[in-house]
Amino acid sequence: MLPDVLAPGLRIVFVGINPGRVSAAAGAHFANPRNCFWRALHRAGLTRRLLAPHEQALLVDDGLGLTNSVARVTRGSGDLRARDFDGALARLERLAWSLRPAWFAFVGKDAFCPLWRPRRTAVLGVQAHRIGGARMFLLPSTSPANAVLSEDEKVRWFTALARATQS
Repeated sequence: MLPDVLAPGLRIVFVGINPGRVSAAAGAHFANPRNCFWRALHRAGLTRRLLAPHEQALLVDDGLGLTNSVARVTRGSGDLRARDFDGALARLERLAWSLRPAWFAFVGKDAFCPLWRPRRTAVLGVQAHRIGGARMFLLPSTSPANAVLSEDEKVRWFTALARATQS
């Protein structure tokens, strides 16, 4: 299990699927060097500089936070079971009401869809519903397993998030 990086009043809380083995071993979110999460954040202008995973606590200085839909560590998200998501939405609702982030940004359909809708109907971008008072945005997965999109395409979605959260 990885510790959340959270504080009251954040602009965006990023919600990952679950910790992979590399991240769990490093004690940091998105720690696989092939995962483009940290690069995408910086390239989209969401952080002032490129942060390394072990610097994750510095995200709050940029109004950003981190959590996961599921706490259980697995080799890949395909190893998760439906029951792993039990209570996930209620937990995010409690975070929304207690910490009052402006946005939740789900990093990948696998983090989002078990809570809301079938994967095939999910569309990237701003979502119509909210968690508590927080708006939602669905990003593509930054995992190296998501080879369907290039890193540049993933960064375009992070840039769209940056624009959406400024208004």
